[in-house]
Amino acid sequence: MKIHIIIILLFGLGCSDNREARLQKFLLKGNLSLKERNTDQAVIYLKEALVIDPCFSDALNNLGTVEFQRKRWEEALALYTRAIACHPDFLPAYFNRANTHYELKEYFSAQKDIEKVIAERPDTAVAYFIQGLIEAKMRNYPAAVTAFNKAILLDSSNVEYWINRGTIRYYQQDYLGAERDLRGAVQRNASEPNIFNTQAMIEIARGNHEKALAQIEEALRLSPNQPFFLNNRGFILLMQGHLQEGLEDIDHSILLDPDNGWAYRNKGVYYLLTGDNKNAIRMFQQGISMDSFIDKIHFYLGMAYWKSNQHKEACEQFKLSDKEGDKMTTADQIKSCR
Repeated sequence: MKIHIIIILLFGLGCSDNREARLQKFLLKGNLSLKERNTDQAVIYLKEALVIDPCFSDALNNLGTVEFQRKRWEEALALYTRAIACHPDFLPAYFNRANTHYELKEYFSAQKDIEKVIAERPDTAVAYFIQGLIEAKMRNYPAAVTAFNKAILLDSSNVEYWINRGTIRYYQQDYLGAERDLRGAVQRNASEPNIFNTQAMIEIARGNHEKALAQIEEALRLSPNQPFFLNNRGFILLMQGHLQEGLEDIDHSILLDPDNGWAYRNKGVYYLLTGDNKNAIRMFQQGISMDSFIDKIHFYLGMAYWKSNQHKEACEQFKLSDKEGDKMTTADQIKSCR
């Protein structure tokens, strides 16, 4: 799921006030440097603007975006918050701060910021899209679908909106609805690799691992070495019994993106399948520490505890799995945990 950010671009000065003209000059130079990917020079110009006016929200916002692009989330958050403190109605900073809270997994704060943007600009499709991403992370799936519906109503040409609504329907186990959305995505951009990745996830859920593998191979053909796709292929290979090949894909995925909790879940599944329950528990716990909303991770952790004769811990995880609607625990497991 792709996050969007806002950079303020001003191409006309149109102001006789010398101080204001100097501010706009540095802002313009900074933003042009950003467009040219000369980030260090952009920072110099934007900081020069802040010497003139420490409360210049446009410069604070765009410096925040530089930090966001560097994945320095805390620094970005501080700059967006300064911009808002200086000008409480400065919507670009609310939008960008919502994205930053999202990256920091501070979903309630992200929700509050994006609601501010929507209240002021209810015709902004991308704001509803971000709202949908936030609701999805909070497992408020009906609310996420509603948000994506609004985004699509305002901009039906955006393939990301269709794919993400389809992904939520996959989480809701509405596979036919998910496939309808993916067909809508194909009509808009048939070469978007995430279409095939999402279709692969649907086939995994159906137990059609050969079909899933074909879909994920197409996603990787379109976007080689994409870590999420490699991780999903690794999981499919594990399910097919190709344990070593699957592990290689998962390890490669972690090397490319060490912050993806789903990859640690899948590596835990590898250890679970090979009987190494101690390392399975360690991997699942690592995944949960990174993202508590990873699909079926509590069930897998419960299984690792169960096989390690840690039944109390297993039952706690099975209850969490049931609460999250995984539908993985068996009647015998439920009975044993009573």
